Amino acid sequence: MSRDIQAEGALKAWGFLFLLALIWGSSFILIKRGLEIFSPGEVGAFRIVAAGMILLPLSLPRLKTLNKRQVKNLIIVGFVGSFIPAFLFAKAQTQLSSSLTGVFNAMTPLFVVIIGALFFNARITRRNTIGLFIAFIGVVLLLIVKEGSGFGTFSDINSYAFFVLLACACYGVNLNIIKYRFVELKPIAITAISLLMVLPLGLIYLFAFTDFSFKLIHVEGAMEAAGYITILGVVGTALALILFNIMVKVATPVFASSVTYLIPIVAIVWGLFDGEVLLLGHYIGIIAVIFGVWVGNRR
Repeated sequence: MSRDIQAEGALKAWGFLFLLALIWGSSFILIKRGLEIFSPGEVGAFRIVAAGMILLPLSLPRLKTLNKRQVKNLIIVGFVGSFIPAFLFAKAQTQLSSSLTGVFNAMTPLFVVIIGALFFNARITRRNTIGLFIAFIGVVLLLIVKEGSGFGTFSDINSYAFFVLLACACYGVNLNIIKYRFVELKPIAITAISLLMVLPLGLIYLFAFTDFSFKLIHVEGAMEAAGYITILGVVGTALALILFNIMVKVATPVFASSVTYLIPIVAIVWGLFDGEVLLLGHYIGIIAVIFGVWVGNRR
């Protein structure tokens, strides 16, 4: 009986792993579809609004249980864990392919290590350092790939990649805050309430400072694009975070973190399917990034 239970738990963990890789890896193509009609700001704000609204049943009942310190930290988590990255990813993909954005996103675990060591007194190991160096080389290669001539120089760098790296740094701050300052709150509550904290700002920006409402009514294809962003917010942000938290419970944090290696693969497949072109230099950089992340996160 115990073996059957263990086998069932392992099967469930693998199921969550592949489902999350599919959901998060598909986020970048959904952003790309949203950008066909809406501006980066509109895509980012509507993503937050969709995610925050769907989690209201989980967030509102928990508000009265919070103290001032928790509220302050949840506001920070809302900004660095959801609000700011939503805008940064959308901005990056105005000049980056969805597949390469997905690869750069794989740097998140290493930013968790860097931020933890710099600001939260976390220990950085030799293996972390080696992984960081390998992944950094991969990122540099991806930044200087030049069509038709292999690798270019630093003057050929696509600066929009730094928007993705900044988003990864935000995630690094977010995960360290959750780890060190939220011992008493459950992860699902943190996700729901932190999104609630930034929901009003997302609503105000979307409907008072953009043309989102006008485009939704008057621009052909806007409803379809909004549908893609809704899926991005509801499934790619809200539901995925809940599934991730469940997976951590049925498996281990180390196993859960392995989703990082699958997300770029899904993003690349979607990109190629959508007609994006990757050069030989891209593949070399991609392998270096994923290998570096793997080395840096081994236990």
